[in-house]
Amino acid sequence: MEKRLRTYNVIGAILVFIGMPLLLYAIGEFPRRSILKEAISLLTLLALSMMLGQFYFARSNYVLLKIHKFIGYFFVVILLVHPFSVVFPRYFESGVEPKDAFLTLITSFNRLGVLLGMLAYGTLLVISLTSYFRDKLAMSYKTWRLFHGTLSIVFIGFASWHAINLGRHINKPLSFFILILAILGVLLLLNIYFSNSSKKLEENKCQK
Repeated sequence: MEKRLRTYNVIGAILVFIGMPLLLYAIGEFPRRSILKEAISLLTLLALSMMLGQFYFARSNYVLLKIHKFIGYFFVVILLVHPFSVVFPRYFESGVEPKDAFLTLITSFNRLGVLLGMLAYGTLLVISLTSYFRDKLAMSYKTWRLFHGTLSIVFIGFASWHAINLGRHINKPLSFFILILAILGVLLLLNIYFSNSSKKLEENKCQK
């Protein structure tokens, strides 16, 4: 029974965090571009969706917890190279040079979407580094967990707003999809952090 429940959880996670973005992207009436640009956009959209899924994977069964760790190593990298992947297709097009396009992108301080993207990027970078070097930080597990969760909430807020504000393929259905997952995910995380069962779990971990 438990094994079957884990299987259902995995299938449900795939349908929600991969299937739904793919479906909304497929039926969306977006102006299609080159295969490379569409592939980059789709991969970025999936990466954001999977990062939203982190709120749901972190405290679930063992299989989903392994998915949580895999996403931390894979999809975070995709988001960290996102600013560079945006201008990468310029290498195969005439016109503005990739370097000039990148400089224009990161210096457009008058655009809200760009500023939000920079804040999200900086927050994700801190999350990645502190997660990788967690064992070397002078923090207890409880303190690091609170720090990690708080930064995750800040990141997903900036990243979701950035995607909705500036995303080329973000229409109303995708906006609602992102907002609903983000809000429910944050509420779930807060409930886990402040629930009595979670506090007991933390006490047990600290004693080990």
